Amino acid sequence: MNRILKTTALAAGLMCGVFATQAQAQTITIKVHHFLNANSVQHTTMLKTWCDNIAKDSANRLQCQIFPSMQLGGTPAQLYDQARDGVADVVWTLPGYTSGRFPRMEVFELPFMMTNAEATSRAAWDYYEKNAKDEFKDTKILAVHVHGPGNIFTSKKQIKTVEDIKGLKLRAPTRLTTKLLTSLGATPVGMPVPAVPDALSKGVIDGAVIPYQVAPSIKIDELTKFTAETDRTQPALYTALFVVPMNKAKYDSLPPELQKVIDKNSGRELSAFLGKTQSDDDIPGKQKIVAAKNTVTVIPPAELEKWIQASSNVDDEWVAEVTKKGLDGKALLADARALIKKYTK
Repeated sequence: MNRILKTTALAAGLMCGVFATQAQAQTITIKVHHFLNANSVQHTTMLKTWCDNIAKDSANRLQCQIFPSMQLGGTPAQLYDQARDGVADVVWTLPGYTSGRFPRMEVFELPFMMTNAEATSRAAWDYYEKNAKDEFKDTKILAVHVHGPGNIFTSKKQIKTVEDIKGLKLRAPTRLTTKLLTSLGATPVGMPVPAVPDALSKGVIDGAVIPYQVAPSIKIDELTKFTAETDRTQPALYTALFVVPMNKAKYDSLPPELQKVIDKNSGRELSAFLGKTQSDDDIPGKQKIVAAKNTVTVIPPAELEKWIQASSNVDDEWVAEVTKKGLDGKALLADARALIKKYTK
């Protein structure tokens, strides 16, 4: 009898172990949400590569389901809060879509700050770690990065000088880009990328500031005739900052070994990869613009100096604004510039 009981207990213990192992190895799905379409490099390469890496490093225990084009509902400006609230587990978005909410990280969107996207993305991660973690304390930030140099696309008027910008209604992605355009004499109109084609086709705006990478996906090659790009030996006209936040509760619910997988695939190197990949996609983007017979004008350094002088007040205003919030605006700006210089080759 005792032998039967022992055998039964052993069998039960083995079964419990099997069930525990199965439960431990159960696949966990990470819902990833963004506002661009499924053909964008952000979907097919940037986010997919991250998803492939966490699947590989977790022996497929972590799997992604990527939702493009706001398929989980809401607007691009709501994406950060969707990560915070658990509507999605991970999102890709711009902090600048919620104007003034993340003032410290805005520094990278000041005019003529960026050298190249890879270096500036590395700098942005270090700056975030040092100066801005508490701005995002309600999520787990996996990466911060920027895009390639921004350009001005216009439908009717070619831009060669700063005087040519005056009076034009131009789409702006963020608060500081709005200030930049105002300083150059334009009338900025704030809107996210998906709204640009409709606004251009209806004449609501005369043009838009965006990188080459995004342009073909929103039919800029069809809706505009002129492009003004800054001399690439000079700092970029502007860039926008992106973040990849993860829902904290989702991260905390993962077993320690899977948290390590997320940690391994986060940080400076992921930030640099995302920035470089997005910027590299400027090349085929520009090729499509040129193929569409869009006239590309390069603003030379001598003329660009006038743009830099005209927009210098934007830096001063940002320093004053963050200083009023109890921060050391001058020190933050100096730190961002020093970090960009550190990583720029």
